[in-house]
Amino acid sequence: MMENLLHDIRQCSICEAHLPLGPRPIATGHPDSKIVIIGQAPGTKVHASGIPWDDASGRQLRKWLNVSADDFYDETKFAIIPMGFCYPGKGKSGDLPPRKECAPQWHQPLFDHMEKVELVILIGMYAQKYYLKEKAKRTLTETVANYKDYLPTYFTLPHPSPRNRFWLTKNPWFDEEVIPQLQNKVNTIL
Repeated sequence: MMENLLHDIRQCSICEAHLPLGPRPIATGHPDSKIVIIGQAPGTKVHASGIPWDDASGRQLRKWLNVSADDFYDETKFAIIPMGFCYPGKGKSGDLPPRKECAPQWHQPLFDHMEKVELVILIGMYAQKYYLKEKAKRTLTETVANYKDYLPTYFTLPHPSPRNRFWLTKNPWFDEEVIPQLQNKVNTIL
């Protein structure tokens, strides 16, 4: 049962020794979820609030998807399953990579309880490499530019972090071509 699984996930402490702020697994889902968002790992703001994508990156993501916060947080519409469920700590240039324990431990059991999923949105290199395996291109830019190769199952996106402003400026095709396709796909499913 999904409720029991989410309860078990929220009690998870497999990588506790590596987490500077301690475990606080953050994931959502429902048996009726239609779209799954797989990002990296919660940042400090999300760790504090316990609400996924409750930050500037989340606001940008909702703009890209063209959905309200109410729709985004409706678990019958969106399941939110990061690659790492807890804040991994600070690195040299941003947060550390997501912990490697979460996805193999929890992703498939979550998907097993969500039989109505029509689209999985892979945000960032970690999610794309894990799910696309050898089909991922050499760089995140190439993988996102070739998003059509992964449809209808997956939609590839860069991270919506304000830190990615430079990438967005350098790749205007993303806003011009990819975002309208993403919004159309999400709108059709919802």
